[in-house]
Amino acid sequence: MRLLLALCLVCMLAYAALCLFYYVAQERFIFIRFRLSDGYRFKFAEPFGEHLLERPDGARLHALHFLVDGAKGTVLYFHGNTGTLRRWGRQAPRFLHKGYNVLMPDPRGYGKSRGVLSETALHADAQAWYEHLSATEPQQRIVVYGRSLGSGLATPVAAHNRPRMLLLETPFANLYDVANSYLRILPYRLLLRYRFRNDLAIQRVSCPTYLFHGRRDAVVPYSSALNLYAHVPSSVPRELFTFSKGQHSNLARFARFDRILERLLDSGSSVVSSGSLPSRTIPST
Repeated sequence: MRLLLALCLVCMLAYAALCLFYYVAQERFIFIRFRLSDGYRFKFAEPFGEHLLERPDGARLHALHFLVDGAKGTVLYFHGNTGTLRRWGRQAPRFLHKGYNVLMPDPRGYGKSRGVLSETALHADAQAWYEHLSATEPQQRIVVYGRSLGSGLATPVAAHNRPRMLLLETPFANLYDVANSYLRILPYRLLLRYRFRNDLAIQRVSCPTYLFHGRRDAVVPYSSALNLYAHVPSSVPRELFTFSKGQHSNLARFARFDRILERLLDSGSSVVSSGSLPSRTIPST
């Protein structure tokens, strides 16, 4: 009996230690961040500029702005949890070739962006980039795009504003779904400080909303995308595009993905002219 009690105590202590470790270290699991020096020079074949935003808490945010002649609008692209704009900037030509500019920010702590991390701050930063863009780009020309973790920023932005469209690639309903798919034994509703409740935010979206997801996604469960889609208001145009062989990072390799994306971007594209983004711009070299 004593041995059994001792074993139970050891298991309880080990479980408590695991919970404590996850609570303290969760940012390292959720945000795979890499810094770039302020003087780092990006190298892309397409024309681009660099933008900076100063935030009230002292954070400094950085984004790349890719440009195309005669643009139909601008894609505000919130990227995934791993890597910086040095990597994610290679996604811009997908939209440039379809006639869209791309404004792509790095979240605080990534690349040249600086600042103390929190979910509240990340949401506020995403809204700040939307306001920065909409100062010169009419909202009916803005497409909000969220890739994986970036869906947790894109969805609230679309909910708080009136962009032309919301596009979500490999999105989740909330981070509980994602965490549970890795290790179900932890009480994530008590431990998670970053919850990204897309399932709540998307209920307030009033623009057309389209989701792309693969059934073989081992990072964000397909079931989470189904859960998110179920919360999209029935009053807005919506669709979930499923790729039976799609994984988390390979949807862009499917010709069908590109065809659907082009069709959506071409549907009702605005002909309203736009100006350039204001000041705080670092010319590219």
